[in-house]
Amino acid sequence: MSKRVLMIIDGLPGGGAEKVVLTLSKGLIERGHRVSLFSLRSVCDYAIPAGLDYQVIRDRCSFPWRKLTELSRRAAKLDQAIMQAEKEGGPFDLVVSHLHKTDRIVSRCQHLAKDKTWFCLHGVFSASYLAHRQGFSLWQKKLKTRRIYQNRNIIGVSQYVVSDLKRAFAVQPQHERIIFNPFDFDTVLEASLQPCDMAGKPYLIHVGRFHQTKRHDRLLKAYAQTGIGAPLVLIGQGNEEATGRIKKLAVELGIQDRVIFKGFLSNPYPWIRHAKMLVVSSDSEGFGNVLVEALICKVPVVSTRCPGGPISILTGELARGLADLDVDSLARTMQDIWSNPPDVSRLNLDAYSIEAICQQYLALTKD
Repeated sequence: MSKRVLMIIDGLPGGGAEKVVLTLSKGLIERGHRVSLFSLRSVCDYAIPAGLDYQVIRDRCSFPWRKLTELSRRAAKLDQAIMQAEKEGGPFDLVVSHLHKTDRIVSRCQHLAKDKTWFCLHGVFSASYLAHRQGFSLWQKKLKTRRIYQNRNIIGVSQYVVSDLKRAFAVQPQHERIIFNPFDFDTVLEASLQPCDMAGKPYLIHVGRFHQTKRHDRLLKAYAQTGIGAPLVLIGQGNEEATGRIKKLAVELGIQDRVIFKGFLSNPYPWIRHAKMLVVSSDSEGFGNVLVEALICKVPVVSTRCPGGPISILTGELARGLADLDVDSLARTMQDIWSNPPDVSRLNLDAYSIEAICQQYLALTKD
């Protein structure tokens, strides 16, 4: 039976969670379900899938005190949009809110039924929101976060993100589910066949926004320490300050001639496919999309053994690619996998298939 699903997200800039939402929406549409995506900002760095009811719910308030009433005001506008959509197309069977800024607004919506609404956690909240807080600020953030998620339905992209929410914020969900991020294997492989400037040349690759949690500093220091002569390609973007800091470090380490800044690419898969190794150097990863994407492209991977998804992805022989959260360990692991890569040509990745993940989301409508 066809279901009606609403995804809500705070904009669609070039990030992993945003890509997940679009992949999931596309998969549900292809399986005969009606999907709406309400974005709370007009920014969109990705193509919108055919058949997706995509709407931007803008906040046009310009009053000086707008921040004081932002959450309640935007929740009211979102309520209006949802009511109009249900008036025109019937009630939603499932509503999924993605990312913390979105959750803060969705949790205040009066029109949404709690039993049909789920909050999907894409990251490790303690790492993102508590790491640099102390005293009253720490207490306040914990309290505000607990109010959003207490007794609500929670989806975690890995077990760690749910356990972290419960432990660090004393949240007790009404229901909780662990659902991995979805991957359309055929789409990834087809996209990987597009041209790549460095095809046939050995290089390492890192794909991720220029953000403190991605720890490009650790990556560059470890890369310099390995002595690997092949270039390191960085795919991602950040603000001017973050980008400048990374480029300055490359100069200080004397590796600026071997570090290639490609910026954000809507299709990074050709670059992943032709790489000899992909590296994740983060302090935390809610899931670790790029690890699965590299494995789909049959590329060996290295990752820090950080809180989140990597330890559940890199198991068995792949666990050799896990490094401790320090430069020396990451450098040793990069050298090991570079010189003696594991066989990733026949992995069973069905647990991450779009078919399997769509079924798990649809099962939420039966709870």
